[in-house]
Amino acid sequence: MKRFFTSLTVLAILATSTVSKADVSIEKSSFGQTKSGDEVDLYTLKNEAGMTVCLSTRGATITQIHVPDKDGKFADVTLGFDDVSGYEGEDNQYFGNTTGRVCNRIALGKFTLDGEDYELAINNEPNHLHGGKDRSLDKVVWKAEEVRDEKTGTGVTFSYTSPDGEEGYPGKLSVSIRYTLTEDNKIRMNYSAKTDKATPVNLTNHAYFNLGGAGSETVLNHQLKLEADKYTPTDETLIPTGKIESVEGTELDFTKMKKIGARIKKLDDTAALGYDHNFVLNNQTGKVKLAATLRDPESGRVLTVLTDQPGIQFYSGNFLKGQKGKGGKEYAHRSAICLEAQHYPNSVNIEGFPSTILKPDATYQQITVYSFSVVKPKEEGETKTSEKKPSENK
Repeated sequence: MKRFFTSLTVLAILATSTVSKADVSIEKSSFGQTKSGDEVDLYTLKNEAGMTVCLSTRGATITQIHVPDKDGKFADVTLGFDDVSGYEGEDNQYFGNTTGRVCNRIALGKFTLDGEDYELAINNEPNHLHGGKDRSLDKVVWKAEEVRDEKTGTGVTFSYTSPDGEEGYPGKLSVSIRYTLTEDNKIRMNYSAKTDKATPVNLTNHAYFNLGGAGSETVLNHQLKLEADKYTPTDETLIPTGKIESVEGTELDFTKMKKIGARIKKLDDTAALGYDHNFVLNNQTGKVKLAATLRDPESGRVLTVLTDQPGIQFYSGNFLKGQKGKGGKEYAHRSAICLEAQHYPNSVNIEGFPSTILKPDATYQQITVYSFSVVKPKEEGETKTSEKKPSENK
């Protein structure tokens, strides 16, 4: 059964909910030029609560997210660079990018569709990763349009048309993603795509989070809970075997809130070199539900991820190498994590996994929400939460 088509019911609820007010501000500025001379714009969204989100037209990228801690102090909690040149350099590891056409891995860069064989770039030996090498969605400049609407919210819609054969994929694919900032500190991402020929599509955002602030030394002190009782085990090249297994009794069990660093050393000698696993979310309905909760006990910041996708990739920043990012801050090994809402890796080659094939008579749709809040301590040292229960209706 195809899981990536969002139900009309959920779309109707989201469309009629009050997700943002018209007083969310939008500012447009220059983010520099690409090596090929293309102008890149930066859009800055800010709500009345002071939360700020910056978005770049190169890669439809989240470059900054400023949110308050338990004392009201703001910090930028996502990794990135000060201008477009950083995102074009070797030190960029998909920071905040929209990845695709197909995120994650495709085994050996090959698949067969409607009787035709396709070969893609091998950019994560021996596999294809995140859509390719030169013209994947994270590397192109998207068109942008400001959206100000009392009902559907204030934000920016990015669009890009990938021509037939780009990066080896079949079909002309027209893609859009709308970022909306709400007054209650949510970033809502609405993805849409149409094709003129059957093609695999699996989109995600690749933001790296450290709720203590980008450039903090480690993320291993954060606590994580995943709404997933199962995962997809992989071979030595991180391609799923096709099995779905329980996380119970393994280092992958985050069904209760656990410290990320508590058991990560047991994974040091595995192919993943830490956490780099696709978790099978308990929600397989195609409706927007809670998928993950990340907490930083020191700052009190909390991130919840809601999505209609069947899987989420938890990556613990195993290949961060101390590269310098915004303001010259260093991004140390395991100093941020990714929580990538997605379909399962290599789904195009594995029968029984939720389908990633988009056909000309259908529309790809996805909704993912990043929701930020804080946990405030009581005077007596106990913990009191100011979190609201996450809702798919906002």
